[in-house]
Amino acid sequence: MHPPSDQIRLVLCSTCQSHATTTEQIESVQEALCQAGLQSHVELAEHPCLNACGAPVTIGLQGTGRATYVFSDVEPVTDAADIAATCQSYLDSPKGWIEDARSCGRLRLCLKARLPAL
Repeated sequence: MHPPSDQIRLVLCSTCQSHATTTEQIESVQEALCQAGLQSHVELAEHPCLNACGAPVTIGLQGTGRATYVFSDVEPVTDAADIAATCQSYLDSPKGWIEDARSCGRLRLCLKARLPAL
């Protein structure tokens, strides 16, 4: 088995409705990732509909050899620092399995699914 990669993907639902435009959301998250020094470890991607429409905005975390996470009811502009902190915790955790989510801030309350690595 290969060890988890230090490259992860943060997926932002591009069809969720919120108070900010998708451009503002992406720019806020990118800035928070840069401030945390994570821009070379986190690929920020958009995907139309992550199927959690009842509580937009939805984001996902994925990585090779890592658990997969889905969060909903996220406000990417105001939660940008918590998103970056969650990415850091995800990178720091063995196989992406975050045991203590206190560092994730409000995102720990937005978790909808966590699937173990294949």
